[in-house]
Amino acid sequence: MPTAILGSHRASGRSTTEQFHAFDTNNPHVYRALERMAAHRLAVGTTRVSLKDLFEELRRELPHGVVGLNNNYTALYARRMVDEHPHWAGAFELRRRRAA
Repeated sequence: MPTAILGSHRASGRSTTEQFHAFDTNNPHVYRALERMAAHRLAVGTTRVSLKDLFEELRRELPHGVVGLNNNYTALYARRMVDEHPHWAGAFELRRRRAA
């Protein structure tokens, strides 16, 4: 039986980051929805935003969910939000990454 490669996810051999980029490329509406939800929360005075909470809200909003929306992607979406909206940096808690 083959040994899993460190930093890879399941049997695919692709890292979580690689899987995220593939998912994000194929599902740009997910980021747009998360971005819209974060903007709304910040506009009404929320000072801290949880991407995990936004994921759950998105799952409730969409009638059949989002196939492939993996909780492992929350940190990567949070980093993307801060990269694209630097003024939101204080709203998201970003931890040091252990893997690429």
